[in-house]
Formats: sequence, structure tokens, C-alpha cells
Amino acid sequence: MTHPLLDLAPLSAARFASIEDRVARLLGTGQDVVITQGEALLPLEGAIRATAGPGTTALNVITGPYGQTFGNWLRDCGATVVDLAVPFHTAVHAEQVREAFEAHPEIDFVSLVHAEAATGNTNPVAEIGEVVRERGALFYLDAVASVAAEPVLPDAWGVDLCVIGAQKAMGGPAGVSAVSVSARAWARMAANPRAPRRSYLSLLDWKERWIDGGRKALLHAPAQLEMLALEACLERIEASGLETVTARHASAAAAARAGALAMGGGLEPYVREAREAAPVATTLRVPAETDASELVARALESDPALPLAAGGGALAKEMIRVNHYGPDASPETVRRCLAALGAALAERGLAVDTEAADRAAQGAVSRQQD
Repeated sequence: MTHPLLDLAPLSAARFASIEDRVARLLGTGQDVVITQGEALLPLEGAIRATAGPGTTALNVITGPYGQTFGNWLRDCGATVVDLAVPFHTAVHAEQVREAFEAHPEIDFVSLVHAEAATGNTNPVAEIGEVVRERGALFYLDAVASVAAEPVLPDAWGVDLCVIGAQKAMGGPAGVSAVSVSARAWARMAANPRAPRRSYLSLLDWKERWIDGGRKALLHAPAQLEMLALEACLERIEASGLETVTARHASAAAAARAGALAMGGGLEPYVREAREAAPVATTLRVPAETDASELVARALESDPALPLAAGGGALAKEMIRVNHYGPDASPETVRRCLAALGAALAERGLAVDTEAADRAAQGAVSRQQD
């Protein structure tokens, strides 16, 4: 049996390194970039375990479920954790971070999610980065959902560990991810006796056996199909232009927000302020006495391919996510989502105006392009 995905020639170290270089260009970084062979949770956890320990005091910003996860990992490493939690319908602000440092000047590590696709908010990383730099703390950023949907600039923002994944706005595979690592972060890892070694979680193994060796010999056989898919999605972004790709996401987000506001029927944006809403996904609050999971299920009956999902966990009954990222980052996809949601709401006897929603979505796109 033959198949295009079978019997491929081995991926060379040189080609692996060239894909890392493309990721570095995507991030506009001069830092080392390590591509890790697994979904983004691998480098997210690996970076924390490499740099945090009993002597660490970490400010863990919680604007959604991933921030909660990072706090759990930090505590498991023995770090003292100061949680800065804000309501999931908003973003954290630099002044709140500054106040946390003033209350706890011993903080030497800050963990932050750039955009929370699960809750639809995005945080002002550039302003927060200024505060973190002033205090000399190590800055760890989850940019998995934000990369290619909005600017991600680890060097300009003073980010020491910036983790990305390809499966959302980049439109690539889920089984491979990457992290940019500053010289300060490498030094922190080298000084940490608890940093993973000879482990799949170990970033130091990649530093010592791959980067320091001139990127000549891979640590293990790479996930070849995922690497080729990552290379292809990077090529596609380069061909379109990163600004074009981020503009598509911004237009889709503007269309979703404006259309939902014009729809009526009690549907409204979950993130209250437009400036705090992530371009990767728009979250919507459903009207009282309406179950978001049931509403999404009914909307998907008309078109199962629509990028609609109910919120996770406790948000499953009150929140809908319009996941307009990657190939779905288009106003046309958003308009189809709004039409399906409007029809599902109308079936429940709620007064909606799908034509007004469609006009509002189109108008938002036009204003975005002006």
C-alpha cells in the first residue's frame, strides 16, 4: 500500500532547524526557539518545571482556566504562588500587576496567558511586560491562542518564555509546539536543581544536546507529519503576510461582536469591553433560562461544520464560543454562525433580528478595513 503520508524520508536536523528559524521569524525574536514534539501543554508545563522551585515566588495571573492550571503546576514545584485573579469577562491590567509587586516585592516570576480562547479575553502584554521588567522578574507567557491572531512580540515585551501552538490561529497541527527562551531563562533553568533532565519535559536537554551542539543531531525521532504540517502552515502565513492573517482574525472578531449585539434575543458578548476581547474567539452569554449547550447543539444541526462550542465546565450552560480562528477566521463563517444561532433562539420563542445581525456584521468588517 502506498500513501502520501507514508514511507517519507527521515526529517533531517537541518530541516528541523530551518523550521525553528521560521518560528523565530514569526515571533520576531532573536531568542533561542525550541520546537517541542507534542501539544502545547508539553512546553507550558516543561517551562514552569524548569524555572520554578521552592525558592520561587510567582505571581500567577488568572483570567481563565489555563491560569488556574499554571498555578497548580507552580505549587507542585514548591513555589510560593500569589494569585491575581480577575473575572473571566474582563482582562488584567498593568496597574493590578504593579500593585501585586508592591504588596509582594519578593515576586521573581510572572505567569500570564495572553489570550484565553476559553473565555474570549486578551491581556495587554506590552504594558504588563514593562512592569515585570522594572522588577526584574522572569516573564512566562502562554501565547498559544494569540499567535497569528494578534501581535506576539516576546523580545519587545520582555518575555523570557513564550509558548506557542499551531492549532488555533496559525491553522496548523495540534501535535507540535514551540517555546522561545531568553538567556535569563536558560540561566534560571541551569541553576535550578529540580529542572527536568533526561525527560520529555526537559528544555535543558534541548539546550545542551541540540542548541549547544550547533543543531546537528536531534534528541529523538521527530514527529515528522506534524513537523511537515507546521512547516506548511508557516509557509502559508509567510505567503499571505502575518499582518494580513491577524487582520482576518480582527475582522472576524469585529463581525461576531457587532452581529451578536444587533441580534437581540438576549444574546450578548461575554467579554464586556471590546478592547479586552480576543480576536481568536468571541464568547457570547446566552439569555436567562437558556442552556448554551442545547442552543449550540440545535445550531449545529443546520451545519455541523460551524465553529461553535459551548463553554467548558461551569460555563457550559451560560456561554457560547464562536471559534473564528485559522481557516474559520472569516466574516462569512461568522455570519453563518450568527444565522444558525439566531434560528435556534427563534425556535425558543425569543425575538431576534438575523437580518440586522448580518448587516451589523458586514458593517463592522467594513469599518475594520477602513
